[in-house]
Amino acid sequence: MPVPVGELFILGFHGKVVPAWLTEFAARFGLGGVILFDYSCRSRQYDNNIDTPAQVASLCAEIAALPSHPLLFIDQEGGRVARLKDANGFQPLPSARDFNRLARGEKEAILAASYSELRRLGIRYNFAPVIDVDYNPDNPNIGGIKRSYSADIGEVEANARLVHAAARQARVGLCLKHFPGIGGANVDSHLDFMDISDALRAEQEELFYALAPKTFGDAVLVSHAIVRAWDAHKPMTLSSAGIGRLRRRLPETLLISDDMQMQGLQKALGTGAASRQAIAAGMDMVCIGNNLLDQEQEMAGVAAMIAAAMQDGSLDPAAVRHSIERVRKRKLLLA
Repeated sequence: MPVPVGELFILGFHGKVVPAWLTEFAARFGLGGVILFDYSCRSRQYDNNIDTPAQVASLCAEIAALPSHPLLFIDQEGGRVARLKDANGFQPLPSARDFNRLARGEKEAILAASYSELRRLGIRYNFAPVIDVDYNPDNPNIGGIKRSYSADIGEVEANARLVHAAARQARVGLCLKHFPGIGGANVDSHLDFMDISDALRAEQEELFYALAPKTFGDAVLVSHAIVRAWDAHKPMTLSSAGIGRLRRRLPETLLISDDMQMQGLQKALGTGAASRQAIAAGMDMVCIGNNLLDQEQEMAGVAAMIAAAMQDGSLDPAAVRHSIERVRKRKLLLA
């Protein structure tokens, strides 16, 4: 029986209707997850997958009914990175920095409303919380848009624990990001690789190890950052040394790549080759949003390449099966 390599993928698509290619992909390969976006890089408008709560709930139900019952993922951090916006009738959620300034009771009420809404809509995983410490407030992708709770790592941890409590109560999985911690970067990870060798602090890396196993969903999103002391040439998503370091501390945590269509990877390899390298390096799931680039019709070819690599032995079949097992455990947990 063919190995369902589609379980290793989180895929995005354009529009508010499940496209035929995604249905066919799930039937042929299985499918680990689907990610939803409100903004379309294609049209440069907020006309992608998300409109109203009723529309999102209906779309999520249709996706969840696909073969292998993919998980629904979203980036609902708050503030600028909130795919479900209160202007469209969804629960309000402030940015991490603004959230950090609120009283505890107000925080708990906001989180309870937001996470219970995610569960009602059919969303099973949130790419949150961001536990990057705000070491560089001018970081264009973190501090500059208020995605970090604080420059105080204790405050970051305290807020992450509040998010966990709300998510566990609502039964929505969390994915901590962005390993190994990109708060000190000075480059936007969407545009190029980030070398954080001189910006990464040991306490930041340790925060992922401390929080992930105790966080509902037990998942970590791995960034395209470079740490030269771990791997002088490859970003974390493609580095067997970097992922191995993470895996030794978190043996059963679900490891998910940042979007494989970000420009650093595109300049170096392209989506298909980068996805294969990421899986070979030990990543459990690769995220291909099909928003930064329109490669929807190429997804079956990428999955077929992974399946062929398993057949010819260039990918370790046992490691791939273990990744698929981790994905399926989350599907059972969040059903």
